[in-house]
Amino acid sequence: MKETRVKQKEPSKISLTEYYSARQLRLDRWGALKVATGQLARQTTERKRADAERRAIELIGALRPIEGYWAFPGQRTFSALLDLLQSGRYEALASTVQNIGRSLLSNSYRRNPHHSSIDELIDSSPEDTAQETTQGKARPYFEVLFVDDFSTGQESRLRQMLDEMRRPEDPFVYEPVIVPSVSDALIAVMFNHNIQAVVVRNGLKLESEFSLELLDDHIARLHETDINSLEPSAYGPELCRLVSQLRPELDLYLFTNLSVENIAGIDLGSCRRVFYNQEDYMELHLNILGGVSERYETPFFNALTKYARKPTGVFHAMPISRGKSITGSHWIKDMGDFYGMNIFLAETSATSGGLDSLLEPHGPIKKAQELAARAFGSKQTFFATNGTSTCNKIVVQALVRPGDIVLVDRDCHKSHHYGMVLAGAQVSYLDSYPLNEYSMYGAVPLKEIKHRLLELRAAGKLDRVRMLLLTNCTFDGVVYNVERVMEECLAIKPDLVFLWDEAWFAFARLGPAYRQRTAMHNAEKLRARYRSPEYRTAYEEHAQQIAGLDDAALLGMRLMPDPDKVRVRAYATQSTHKTLTSLRQGSMIHVHDQDFKDEVEQAFLEAYMTHTSTSPNYQIIASLDVGRRQVELEGFEFIQRQVEQAMSIRRAINHHPVISKYFRVLTVEDMIPAEYRSSGITTYWRQETGWRDIWEAWAQDEFVLDATRITLSVADSGWNGDTFKNEVLMDRHGIQINKTSRNTVLFMTNIGTSRSSVAYLIEVLMKIATELDERLEDASALERKIFERKVKSLRYDLPPLPDFSTFHQAFRLSHDEGGTAEGDIRSAFFLAYDADNCDYLPLEGNALENEMATGRQLVSTTFVIPYPPGFPILVPGQVISKEIVTFMRALDVTEIHGYRPELGLRIFTEEALAQVLESKPLL
Repeated sequence: MKETRVKQKEPSKISLTEYYSARQLRLDRWGALKVATGQLARQTTERKRADAERRAIELIGALRPIEGYWAFPGQRTFSALLDLLQSGRYEALASTVQNIGRSLLSNSYRRNPHHSSIDELIDSSPEDTAQETTQGKARPYFEVLFVDDFSTGQESRLRQMLDEMRRPEDPFVYEPVIVPSVSDALIAVMFNHNIQAVVVRNGLKLESEFSLELLDDHIARLHETDINSLEPSAYGPELCRLVSQLRPELDLYLFTNLSVENIAGIDLGSCRRVFYNQEDYMELHLNILGGVSERYETPFFNALTKYARKPTGVFHAMPISRGKSITGSHWIKDMGDFYGMNIFLAETSATSGGLDSLLEPHGPIKKAQELAARAFGSKQTFFATNGTSTCNKIVVQALVRPGDIVLVDRDCHKSHHYGMVLAGAQVSYLDSYPLNEYSMYGAVPLKEIKHRLLELRAAGKLDRVRMLLLTNCTFDGVVYNVERVMEECLAIKPDLVFLWDEAWFAFARLGPAYRQRTAMHNAEKLRARYRSPEYRTAYEEHAQQIAGLDDAALLGMRLMPDPDKVRVRAYATQSTHKTLTSLRQGSMIHVHDQDFKDEVEQAFLEAYMTHTSTSPNYQIIASLDVGRRQVELEGFEFIQRQVEQAMSIRRAINHHPVISKYFRVLTVEDMIPAEYRSSGITTYWRQETGWRDIWEAWAQDEFVLDATRITLSVADSGWNGDTFKNEVLMDRHGIQINKTSRNTVLFMTNIGTSRSSVAYLIEVLMKIATELDERLEDASALERKIFERKVKSLRYDLPPLPDFSTFHQAFRLSHDEGGTAEGDIRSAFFLAYDADNCDYLPLEGNALENEMATGRQLVSTTFVIPYPPGFPILVPGQVISKEIVTFMRALDVTEIHGYRPELGLRIFTEEALAQVLESKPLL
């Protein structure tokens, strides 16, 4: 296959070795230039001045390749810096650089229409910047990328015409960024998060003065077309398509001299409008504002704020509505003081009218959900106000019928297990690869999934297999190769439904590397692939290759589905509130199912009605609407910043001489075994290659690691994960985290993580490490020995994680012990409702072993979920193995759901199991 790769002529390399986002690179370089020019202005000797001048020239040269991709301070102003330097106006240079850096850091340039004036930048003071930052509500600001090889005169005319188009009533303010080539445009959209629209004109060229190898590697995987072989007239359409794949949220406008007939059949990506050799600047201006307005629109949030301002009389069942029960109180006015009145003015009953209904939306909620579907790339999107636990149950109930076989990731969230109970599914649990040294699981290997499907096919049960349910990404950040999992599974079961639990992965849509591992992106990608004639030809060759092969051979091959049989059916549940902006419990269900309208829609709506409150919280719905706006307008910026903060934490901990003595951030190599990393990459950042490795790994490895989830080994500190979380981080330093294992804790960066938060975390770890140093230095020989034993226990004395054992024959459809592994979790769950069917055996002592020695199979009546690790090690109907008992005894956690220490493990009596077996028909 040919690769889309833009060849460069004698390129200048743009180094991103230390940075994931260009934003942070710019800020740091401007900060360095501020220091250098300040020193230059203060120097009195010729030699020192010459050294400072040399440093300033070097930094200006380092900034020059990337400053052309932003509107502020602009190329004209940036070029003036060198003029100030060469003319010896060092104080003016220092003042200008200081003010530019301050404006970039505070974002005040967004509120100043004259921000590119060199005279203003020289003369402005810190007070001026502070006034700009705090003055009244400003119109949102963005930048528009124009791609054309303009002459100086043409560029000046464009800027003049755009200035003339501005009107006081415009809802937004924008500034142009002008680049001459395809390559420059691609670098600009990846560097500049302020860009919201791209205008591609006739005169663009292919090559750039600069190159970005990181981008070249990614572009090479986007398309099979060799862009260097295209005619110049095709550069514009190809650029539109490539930009759409890199940043699908952007609005694209194409100026072309091709005829309507020639342009009609070309893939233009997300191009909103084609202009045919027109120079109608007002029409372009209005289109640009209109495109951004569509993404800015928040139909339900707007409706709710309008409702809150409208006078009403309240005669329904909510005394708190309009704040009446609070303002009229003598005792709870502090609640109103704390929250403010708007939240109460916006509170109303869902059945009182005036706003839309979540259960049957026809107005602003319906529109808000449609906008969310556009933002997240789904065919349908549904809001939920009681969390992803409910979303999971809705999807399972809508799609799974009693008796259907569902392949389930065993260490998934407990809501999935309870969903299986409610649906009456025959559950076939899949084991993830274990990370015994850290007391956690990874994810389910593709080979394990294929083996189970082929096993069910051999048993004649493939027609009953309904769904594959996987967690992507896992709590610890392990991410599946979604495309390959779906494709190979569909080759075995062409109508298999996929439920991807993306509770921790809603943000992944925002960045090009992460996006390629999401359910909705790959559903659209695979559906388009299977329609293509190229795929049909490739499949025919593949079908000949696999003809007559046995299952063992198929297990080791990459399989392709039949394009005449395959149906792409994918669902993703996302905890919006976990990784994006939303109030707590705000979640979404995203659907891309070819058979949704014909087969699923009615059942889905019934399930949605079953699990959704008739009194949904309007504030949560409004926050989901606003969160979607943020995703489309600044999500790209935020994910870059989020990953950058995570990587700075990783570097700071693992390379700090004191912190690294007791703490270590686990790498890709630690979290993902080599057999699942075909790239051979052990870390996503290296001094020699910078960030290039992350693109290669995310494009091909079976599993990758989400860099924003930072697993910290605390074994060398002598504290277990739970103690370190509660007694050290939270109680002493006020740092909150979610998850621990026996010897690790998990830090998560999110779109709200700031550099100051990162700095505080590093400061705290440094303080803890220093205290440990001092404590060990003053410790006696006995105390040091005790410490060393604790460390050894946490590093080496770890019980192996148990695999799923098996369901007891009483809860399997077949009496054949050699049959397939699925079980009836629902029957076991409800059998335990009768206390006479249950008994207890203590975990301590030898009671369990003594019973097992007699040949008795001990069967759990309930879910047993220790925290950590937070997933069921036993489910109803599961046989209790010796490995599970060993693991439970080794746990040093205080919270185990489904287990009462004073009684022991709850098991079924032998009589209850015998009665179930007697009542089952022989199959």
